[in-house]
Amino acid sequence: MSWLWAIIVGFVLGLIARAILPGKQHQPLWLTTIFGIIGAVLGNAVATWIGVNETRGIDWIRHLLQLAGAVAVVGLGDLAYGSMRGKKSQTT
Repeated sequence: MSWLWAIIVGFVLGLIARAILPGKQHQPLWLTTIFGIIGAVLGNAVATWIGVNETRGIDWIRHLLQLAGAVAVVGLGDLAYGSMRGKKSQTT
């Protein structure tokens, strides 16, 4: 069941990250989901590192760190995907 939650959270975080990033991202939806999962894992690692991974109630700081990780990974992943596919990103 944890894999299912990881996929769902990665999908949602990837979509939110794509909405936050300016411009159009060119990676497919499945790759956005993988980038979201990686971003969530990175956010959890940072939350554990700074000691806020388990708090009472809703872990807002951990969730914000997961979102920040997803934004970073989706942004960098889009650049890498675009360079592999030979597409140049347009910032207009």
